[in-house]
Amino acid sequence: MNPKSHNNGYSNGTFVVKIEHCCNETWQGEVVWAEENRKEKFRSALELIKLMDEAMKMSKGQQEEIQHFHIG
Repeated sequence: MNPKSHNNGYSNGTFVVKIEHCCNETWQGEVVWAEENRKEKFRSALELIKLMDEAMKMSKGQQEEIQHFHIG
């Protein structure tokens, strides 16, 4: 099976995840989007996944209500 055939048009992304705390049965910490050198704090594992998904949409050129990974 070719892994590129099932990526739904997303390009590859590299994320560095730093888990700072584990509280209320989930992770809190910081994620760095390596290709863009941008970082964002997250308060749950679900929020981490949403941040990474938004970054992949940005790299594909989709600008639909992206709320995080702002420049600055």
